[in-house]
Amino acid sequence: MSTTLLLVRHGQTVWHAENRYAGISDIDLTDTGRAQAEALGRWAAAHPVDAIWTSPLSRAVATAEPACRALGLTSQSEPHLRECDFGVLEGRTLAEFEAEDPEWAAAYRADPVEHSFPGAEDPLAAAARGVRALRGIAAAHPGERVLVVAHNTLLRLVLCTLLSIPVGEYRRVLPRLRNAAVSELRVNPDGSAALLSLNVPCEADLP
Repeated sequence: MSTTLLLVRHGQTVWHAENRYAGISDIDLTDTGRAQAEALGRWAAAHPVDAIWTSPLSRAVATAEPACRALGLTSQSEPHLRECDFGVLEGRTLAEFEAEDPEWAAAYRADPVEHSFPGAEDPLAAAARGVRALRGIAAAHPGERVLVVAHNTLLRLVLCTLLSIPVGEYRRVLPRLRNAAVSELRVNPDGSAALLSLNVPCEADLP
């Protein structure tokens, strides 16, 4: 039986205002991020799921908490759903990096997989671990609906891999996943997948 995975990027963090790369850094939600999490909880109450899985990073766990509370569920942590390690870009903006190394920044913009940041995790390896994680979750919940709270870059890499989109195109094809918006993915028993919706907000009045 196919499994429905409801993929959600965590709520807004304190580094979002300046568009800083959070990566594996454990950054707190803002008040807006907490409001987005509460909206996700209300959405879950109206669209119940059978299980909730999260990245181990606190911003993902905190985003899932209102949904857990609404449904009386305990979230399960999957370490392979953590965000990519962005190396020298952790805590910095692309503009800051570009001022230091414009050639590398230009190469990154052209192909972020072939020219990932110095010291960063290999995007293909990140995609592979994320795909394994989602397929494992789907296999553990056949025929069920599962809420999965993770991260912007990891989920985009995974979606491209599962949908046979060249991974190096992830920034162009999927510019961003909105905070606390829901993307519905159907995962079949053979591991293949179909994207049924993308970036659907829980509440229209939230950023």
